[in-house]
Amino acid sequence: MKEFFKYVLATIVGIIAVSIIGMILFGMVIGALIASTEKQVTVENNSMLILELDRQIVDRAPNDPFEDLDILGFNQVKTLGLDDIFTSLENAATDDRIKGVYLKLSMVNGGMATVEEIRNALIDFKSKCNKPIYAHGEQYMLDQKAYYLATVADKIVIHPEVSVDFRGLGGEMMFYKNALDKVGVEMQIVRHGKFKAAVEPFILDKMSEENREQQLTYMGSLWNHMLKGISEKRNISVEKLNLLADQVQTFNKGKKAVESGLVDEVKYKDEVLDDLRKITGIIGTKGVPVISASKYADVPDKGKKFSRNKIAVIYASGDIGMSFGGEFIDGDKLSKEIRKVRQDSSYKAIVLRINSPGGTIFDSETIWREVKLAADEKTLVVSFGDVAASGGYYVSCPADKILASPNTITGSIGIFGTIPNFGELLNDKLGITTDVVKTNKNSDLLTLTRPMTDYERQMMQANIEDGYNNFVSHVAEGRRMSTAQVDSVGQGRVWSGENAKEIGLIDDFGGLKEAIVLAAEIGGIEDYRTVDLPALSDPFEEFFKISTDNIRTKFLKNELGEKYRYYEYFKKMSGMNGIYARMPYDIFVN
Repeated sequence: MKEFFKYVLATIVGIIAVSIIGMILFGMVIGALIASTEKQVTVENNSMLILELDRQIVDRAPNDPFEDLDILGFNQVKTLGLDDIFTSLENAATDDRIKGVYLKLSMVNGGMATVEEIRNALIDFKSKCNKPIYAHGEQYMLDQKAYYLATVADKIVIHPEVSVDFRGLGGEMMFYKNALDKVGVEMQIVRHGKFKAAVEPFILDKMSEENREQQLTYMGSLWNHMLKGISEKRNISVEKLNLLADQVQTFNKGKKAVESGLVDEVKYKDEVLDDLRKITGIIGTKGVPVISASKYADVPDKGKKFSRNKIAVIYASGDIGMSFGGEFIDGDKLSKEIRKVRQDSSYKAIVLRINSPGGTIFDSETIWREVKLAADEKTLVVSFGDVAASGGYYVSCPADKILASPNTITGSIGIFGTIPNFGELLNDKLGITTDVVKTNKNSDLLTLTRPMTDYERQMMQANIEDGYNNFVSHVAEGRRMSTAQVDSVGQGRVWSGENAKEIGLIDDFGGLKEAIVLAAEIGGIEDYRTVDLPALSDPFEEFFKISTDNIRTKFLKNELGEKYRYYEYFKKMSGMNGIYARMPYDIFVN
């Protein structure tokens, strides 16, 4: 008994000790949070603005002071806001403390349109001042997006063991049909649009000819645009660039990259530091002060004027109506945000920033309605990011004007529905059987345990056709085209921004900055300030959102990458209950 009480006492003491240590650590974290929110950023004289683009580049930086901390051993995805990059470059052009821009490049963790907007912002920076842009590839290789960005620099320097991964664009799709057949799962697809390729991995074992055609078209457009930009800045003909790509430059390190004309010089880090000292005017071997875009963007702009006239910049990123563990667009919340701005007289115009591959038709229609009402009352310009396709295009079409980058992915005017059939998996593989009790002939409509009947398929196809016709009519009305014209460029086909301008799906090329200027011009607004919406959460709110489920979700998303959406989809399907009052499927404009 004595031993029993000894162990019990030891356990209690251990629990108390762990609790005290936990409270101390919690206090330290809270203290760090308070310090991070109160600490003011200072800019040293003779500094370089450094752009490191290996973080995931998002349209708008989250208000997350714990982003750089490890939570229970899990490294969170670290982000860099495109808005911070724009702000820092704009301010650096007139800040005497900033002597130039240092592009520290290897791989760019962002889409082609994002790279295009950063590249244009750098070109704009050079047009406003005589400060140099110095591009440095110091690790492994420059990927093609990083190299495209680097070509606006005054000088491109690489480490002797670094190469330029220049070989053209390509892509590889993964198909799951044979694997699903083996486990006894059938994905039943109903769609309108022969180019609607989002469902192909579940029903085919290779690309359809239509999908191959559309991918070659938009991929060729992206590549040709990239080549044109590189050719202009590096004074290398497009023909020679294609020849270099065919020969593959991935393994041509250092001096070989210089000989090809792709880069200017080969230098070690100490030599790069000497170059930076010359740019900043620092004498001797002193370190060169640098400041990141995210920190520099937080420096107060004392010259910024206050105006009562506001232009709302509303950000909408992610899948529409569906959460796959990351950013997603909640139809009701976004609609409410647009409605609040529409009803507020201090807002003179709206810029809606869309970065979405699509989502559910319900949420898309909900958002479309509010966008249309807002466009009827106020100037409304839509800015496309990396992708604004299917549902992303659906919600945008009522706008007064639509701007996109030449390498934005857009279009995909089409619709589909999916019904998985787990019958064979349950019956033949697992030995699980089901039985049905129903009051009417079709009470078990669209169950997941048997194939669809002809009647069910006809009903679902009719529903899909109604959705597609509604989609086409919205686009026709918003873009002032006939339904026949929209259908001819629709059918689920994906286009580049360059293609989209040719066929009338967008009005002009431009990024978010250009969209804001255009909204002011259309609305006749000379004196204004921009307000980013929705308002970001307080850092303390972000901290208390951290939970076991969030950590697990972030871990799975980090491990599975783009495939996480399929994990979530099957998880959602398996969680459906057995009552048929609600149809167990979604109709997607994706």
